[in-house]
Amino acid sequence: MRRFVRNNGLSLVLLAVFLALLVGHSVAGYCEHNEGQTEHGKSPSTYGEYLVSGEFIESVFENWESEFLQMGAFIYLTAVLFQKGSPESKDPDKNDAPHDEDPRQKSADPNAPWPVRKGGWVLKLYEHSLSMAFMLIFVFSFAGHAIAGRVAYSHEQVIQGQPPVSLIEYVESGRFWFESMQNWQSEFLSIAAMVILGIFLRERGSKESKPVATPHWENE
Repeated sequence: MRRFVRNNGLSLVLLAVFLALLVGHSVAGYCEHNEGQTEHGKSPSTYGEYLVSGEFIESVFENWESEFLQMGAFIYLTAVLFQKGSPESKDPDKNDAPHDEDPRQKSADPNAPWPVRKGGWVLKLYEHSLSMAFMLIFVFSFAGHAIAGRVAYSHEQVIQGQPPVSLIEYVESGRFWFESMQNWQSEFLSIAAMVILGIFLRERGSKESKPVATPHWENE
């Protein structure tokens, strides 16, 4: 057990923090939701009712979509673009990066992942499976945001004496794109900051940083 925790400590801590913050998000959202209900003369919802409401589900997917869009795009862009000196980029002056080696040369290696040994279209998909996985989760989250957001927005419309909106009307609305892009822009800013600041700043012991003594304009 101790060895498992040691070998998987980073994943375990990140998932634990995620779950703790998700619970905090739900509790804070529940309190804010009931404050709004009271202001409009409505009965407070139970915590369970809030968890399955469009308001809470929309708020979760709205944030997830921006994270997975950012990471999927970043993974793909680092495969085709460079930033000299950044630990997040391959060296533009070298053509022998291990990330670019042809996996077909390792097809006979018994320790290679199964898709590498299988070859063909399976390997072709596997070569881009990481960015594809992130983008698929983005599409799922985007759809969840649209569906749950439409429910939440229609609920607000009814409270204000307005008719509910359709899914298409909600996706075409300024509100939907405002909710999306306010998160998208901040995510791309944060990853750009990591790429650029990593040229000049260091974090000893972190894989996201170059070794402390490495010259600024040298990639790893």
